[in-house]
Parts: sequence; C-alpha cells; structure tokens
Amino acid sequence: MADQLKPVLELLIAAPRGFCAGVDRAIRIVELAIEKYGAPVYVRHEIVHNKYVVDSLKAMGAIFVEDLDQVPDGVPVVFSAHGVPKAVPAKAEERGLDYLDATCPLVSKVHRQAERLVNAGRHILFIGHAGHPEVIGTFGQVPEGAMTLVETPEDAERVSVGDGENLAFLTQTTLSVDDTAATLAVLKRRFPNILAPGPNDICYATTNRQGAVKAIASSVDLMLVIGGKNSSNSLRLVEVAERQGTTAYLIPRAEDIDWAWFEGVGTVGVSAGASAPELLVRELVDKLSERFEVSEREVETVPENVTFKLPRGLEAPDRAAKHN
Repeated sequence: MADQLKPVLELLIAAPRGFCAGVDRAIRIVELAIEKYGAPVYVRHEIVHNKYVVDSLKAMGAIFVEDLDQVPDGVPVVFSAHGVPKAVPAKAEERGLDYLDATCPLVSKVHRQAERLVNAGRHILFIGHAGHPEVIGTFGQVPEGAMTLVETPEDAERVSVGDGENLAFLTQTTLSVDDTAATLAVLKRRFPNILAPGPNDICYATTNRQGAVKAIASSVDLMLVIGGKNSSNSLRLVEVAERQGTTAYLIPRAEDIDWAWFEGVGTVGVSAGASAPELLVRELVDKLSERFEVSEREVETVPENVTFKLPRGLEAPDRAAKHN
C-alpha cells in the first residue's frame, strides 16, 4: 500500500548512452594487463574520466599517475583513452618500459590526420578545449607551432594565420556537434579554401549520445546526465539538454542528486556520458524508485554496434570470441 502513496515519476532513458567502444576497449586493456602482468600496472592519466571506473581499476591493482616519471622501472604502463603526445611513448621506450596504448582508435585517427596534413605543408586550426588531455595529445603529434587552437566561434573570428590559403581543420572527438558547426561555419567563411580532411572528427558515440538527449530533452521537466565532472562528452550532453530549454544536471553518482530538483517534476530524462557504466544508470533508477513510483521507457534514436580490437598479444584466449 505504501508504494501507492509515492508520487509517479516517468523516466525517459536515452539510447545510445554510456560506454562507447573506445572506453570499453581502454578499460579492458587495463584489466587484461593486470591479468597478464600481475599488479601493479601503472596508468598514465585517468584511463577514462569517470571516478567509479578509476576506483574499480585501482581496486584490481591499477595505479594512476599524471607523469611517466612516477612510473618505476620494470613495470608496465598503459596510456589513457584520450591519447598522449609522441614524446611519452618515446620516453617509455628510452627507459625500456613495457607500454600499452589504450588511445581510442578514433583519436589515433585524428593524430594520423594531423601528421599527414603538417607533412603536406598545411597549418591546422584545431577546434577543441584548451587543457583537455585529448587536445594536449593531438598537439603533441606535430611540431610546435604547426597547429592553432580554436575554442569558440569568437576565436574563429579572431584567429590570425600567415597563409590563409594553406589551412586545414581538425576537431576534438568529444565536442558539441552544434558548437563545432558554428565555429566551423566562421572558419569556412573566413578561409573558404580551408581543407576538411574527411568526415567530421566528432566521434560516432559523441554524436549519437547528443542526438539521443536532443530527442528527449524537450519532452521532460528535468534531465539528469551521469558522468564525471571532468568528462568533456558528459558536459556537452548537459549543454545539449539546456539548449532545448530543459533544466539539466551532471551527476557523478545517484547519491549526488538533490531532491529539491524534483519539485513539480513529473518526467525525467536520463543519459550517461561515454565513460559512465550502465551500472550507474541502474543505480540512479533504483535511487529514484525509493521516493517515486517510477515508470521507465527507453528512447532509442540509433542502434550502436561498434567494437574495436584490442592490441595484439593482450587478448585473453577465453575472451577472444566474445570481444573480437
């Protein structure tokens, strides 16, 4: 009987949401490295920007450091999904360290594009967020001065380059699709001959998750996005919902919700950033069920079935069939 007294809350759960193939692969690389080499395995930078994931891997024997100098000799080190400057693997080789590169293959693709463009004599305008590990890693693929960072449409209006006829652009993979389009429109107007090296670099998972949030945000009173506060793609999901005129919050875990947000709310949208496990979505639904009579409905905008291969020699034989 008590349940009938709970207020009703309708949940619209965005799909796709949560882990992308690059994150899934990066986490598995750390797990299999611990299996193969034994603990500890060092990881340079958080493998993905999610505290729950990082803490789970710490419990298995991963040690996270920000600099290669913090890795002792003779132990393996994993590079995070965000990618690293070329100098990092070079330094690891110099020290004779075994390393595993968990860089997302889509980020690696941007790295290779950057090298090719610079080798062809192009200056790159790189659309991204200053200080993000992915941006640092990409800039570290090419000589200093070969790329210029452009963060906003305003930056695009102001950016000054020596040879406007010999430009190309690349983008961080986790940006807002709409923001990037606005910035790119300015660059194309100012530099009509700017070279687009191929399809947009914003990754399929970022695009799909933003599209899924966009599809439900205007139908709900409140949008909750599960993700780390330092997760670029998760922050962008909140912005996408807010652009639809919907109040939205980024929460690392269910325990971070504020019940005051639910005053007068009957419908809630739920999504999760690409580095947030599905377990945290279920945790949130359970938490809401303590106070509300919850009905949930998944709203799928596009099916997702991308997988990436693991580095050679790391795949555990009993998992090969499942993960390849």
